Amino acid sequence: MTGYLADVLGKACDDFGATLAECNGEDDHVHLLAGYPPKVTVSALVNSLKGVPARRRRQHYRVREHREHLWSPSYFAASCGGAPLPVIRAYVENQRRPDGVRLSPA
Repeated sequence: MTGYLADVLGKACDDFGATLAECNGEDDHVHLLAGYPPKVTVSALVNSLKGVPARRRRQHYRVREHREHLWSPSYFAASCGGAPLPVIRAYVENQRRPDGVRLSPA
């Protein structure tokens, strides 16, 4: 897990006492593997994980976004309790990255 996006998401997780174990993406979505305390709601964590990078992106780059939103309002979350962490990490790690997209600033 490297790059600008992973760093921003990792810091957002830190605010919740969560850990970002893996981060990767495809053309139209990202895959994250995170551990978080039971007192944290998934919706609050996802809200932060979407909001923080969007704000940082607008601060650092002059960006035109569709209707001023970086992310879709929807998300999918699944529990992987019971699955070995290395298997889940390998799945996220091996997701296709979009062509020409960098996870770190130019």
